[in-house]
Formats: sequence, C-alpha cells, structure tokens
Amino acid sequence: MDVILAGVIFAISYIFIMTEKVNRAVVAMTGGILLLLTGIYSVQDMFTKYIDWNTIALLFSMMVLISITEKTGLFSFVAIRLTQLVRGSPIPLLIVVSILTALGSALLDNVTTVLILVPIILKITKQLNLPTFPYLLIVIFSSNIGGTATLIGDPPNIMIGQAVDHLTFLSFINHLAPMALLMFIIMLLLVLPLFRQSLQSINGHAEELMKADASAYLVRSPMLYQSITVLTMTLLGFLLHAFLHIDLTAIALSGAVLLLLLTEKELNTERVFSGVEWVTLFFFIGLFTLVGGLESSGIIDELARGIILWTDGDFVATAILILWVSGLFSGIVDNIPFVAAMIPVVEEFQGYGMVYLDPIWWSLALGACLGGNATLIGASANVVVAGLAEGEGQKLPFIRFMKYGIPFVLLSLAASTIYIYIRYLIPYTS
Repeated sequence: MDVILAGVIFAISYIFIMTEKVNRAVVAMTGGILLLLTGIYSVQDMFTKYIDWNTIALLFSMMVLISITEKTGLFSFVAIRLTQLVRGSPIPLLIVVSILTALGSALLDNVTTVLILVPIILKITKQLNLPTFPYLLIVIFSSNIGGTATLIGDPPNIMIGQAVDHLTFLSFINHLAPMALLMFIIMLLLVLPLFRQSLQSINGHAEELMKADASAYLVRSPMLYQSITVLTMTLLGFLLHAFLHIDLTAIALSGAVLLLLLTEKELNTERVFSGVEWVTLFFFIGLFTLVGGLESSGIIDELARGIILWTDGDFVATAILILWVSGLFSGIVDNIPFVAAMIPVVEEFQGYGMVYLDPIWWSLALGACLGGNATLIGASANVVVAGLAEGEGQKLPFIRFMKYGIPFVLLSLAASTIYIYIRYLIPYTS
C-alpha cells in the first residue's frame, strides 16, 4: 500500500510541477505533507533522514553571499566588462558563458558556479535585450557537464568519492574529465546552430554598452572590498577543502556569517535575507521529502536491486544498465537522493562475485551527473538556475527545457555507453 501511495503522490506532484499551474515549492511541499499524513514516513524521519540539510545550508549561505555582493554593484561591473570583451555579440557571449560555467563547475561545484554566474548573465541579457532561454539552457548543460569532470564538481561525485576511499580527486579527473570534455564539445556543436539565427537577428543595445563605464556601477564603500575578500576566501576554501579537511557547507556558512558581521552596520540583515531565493530553498525541501517517500516505501531500493536480477550478475550488462538507469532516473528525481540510495546497492554487488567495481562507479557517476540535464529538477544546479531566473521575472519553462534536455541526455548516455564499453569493459572481458 505504501508503494502505491508514494508512487501516486510523487507522480501527481510531478505533473503539477511540469504544468507550472501552481508554484512549484507549494506543490513539492504539499506532496511531502501528504506523504507525512498518510504515514509513509514520520516527522522525525522527514527532518533527520530525507531532507538534505547540508545542501540547504550550502545554498542558503551562497545566496547570502550573493545577496550582499550584489548590493555593491560588482555583478553589474562584471556583466558590462564581459559584454565589452565579446563586443556585445550574442554568439561569442554564449560560448564564453558556457566555458566559464563548465570550468567553474569543475573547479568549485556547479551549484556555487550558477549562483555566481546567473545573476551576471541575467543582467547582460537584459542590457543587450537578448532572450534568456538560450543562455540559461547552456548554463545548466555546462554546469552539469563541468561538474561531471571532478570529485567536487557535482554532489553525486562527492558522495561516491566519500563512499569509495581509493577514488581520489585525480581518479575522477582521469576517468570522467575526458567524457565531460567530449560532451561539452558536442553540446556546443548542437546548441550553437539551434540558436545562432534567432540570436543574430536581434537588435540589442551593444553600442550603448560598449561606451559605458563599468566602474561607475561599483559602489565604492568598505562593503565592496569586504564582499570581494570574503567571497574570494570562500571560493578558495571550496578549492582547497579536500586539503583543509573542512566540509563545503562549513566553509560556505563561515563565509556567509563573516560577511553578515562585517557589513551589518552598512547593510541591514533583513534586507540581505530578502534577497535570498526562499522559493528555491523550500522547493528543495519539498523535493527531498517527495523523493524521501520513494526511498521510505522501498521503490528506489527495489529498482536498484532489480538491476542485478535483470542482468543475472553479468558484469558488462550491469555496468551499462547502471549507467542508463541512473541517467534516466536522475532526470526525474534529483540525482542526490538517487545516488545515496544506489551507493549501498553497488557495494552489495561484491556479494554477487563482482570484485572490480570501478567501472560501475564511473557508470553511476556519469549517469547521475549527465542525466541531470533532462529536466529542471534533475540536478540541484537546474533548480537554482530556474529559481534565480524566476526571481528576476524570467521564468524558465519546464516543458520547453525538456524538449532540449531529454534528447541531449539520451545522446550523452549513448556516448557514455561507448566510452565505458571501450575504456573498461572490453579490457575486462578480453
């Protein structure tokens, strides 16, 4: 009975999120409350087991940092400088945005990267009178592709790295970065022709911006230098967290609280909190509770265990099926709880005689990270981008995004299948 209830509540909630007729945060939280009232899980389990407070705290902290920094005019300054760098041309701007997003997502993490870049991109598109959809689409694709390349780039990779001791930072770069680079090139070759004609036909305001003095937008006060310093320290902390042995969330919280203390006299805290994307945060909370219902009822576990039964323990078939199941399922639910459910199942494969599990771990990572491009709720970065855009009155349509996301994910999984098979499975079976 729990399986049916959890499945029905999740499906109905998902349909309402897709149709966008009701606020997505309200829909997700309503689904979570229904799961609670029907006894799928307890209040204690909901708050302590299924809601990922680390992710919520990380997002909140970065939103506080961005909210304070935005008041200094720094993002407007960067937006104008970037526009002048590409001379206001829409296509070069699209390429530069994709490269910055991919690199940032690989070196920091994709959620932090989009939190920093999306406000800048929204300012640029507004100033140039450009449509936001192509730029937000390529930001999401690039963030998930770039995040695939490293241990710290995407939450699923962090979780896998924490679960498997011998998979180091360099291991992820060695095994996943080549595939990420290939998919990034394929993405540019596909996306640029799709939007080239529509973007080039737009008469923007490039000439006006080329003459603008970017430095005039900076509010030269102590808060500007404090914001730049703390934000830089926080980003350096993200880069060095593996060596410092400090959790990413702890670094982000420390940066946010420090900047709040430093700027408290110049900027009212209530005003800072008003800049936080609360709808996005509560949507994450609701989404975690919805997926928690699938976990609590055993749907995700049964799906994962069914993989080994379906493949009858065949190593090659198991690796490929893990790739596709994780890729397709991560497009429907957030990839964080899915990978959390899959990790113990993959570990159990050793009991079926599978000693060498590395190809299966890489299959899980590729599927979960690249599969997140399918829908707006497939990955944390997607939800953040959609929330930031909606906060600026630039709503990112769920269905329209899917029309590009699903085909690209299918292509990504097909390319990853060839990569996994040639690099790992042929040597293993030969």
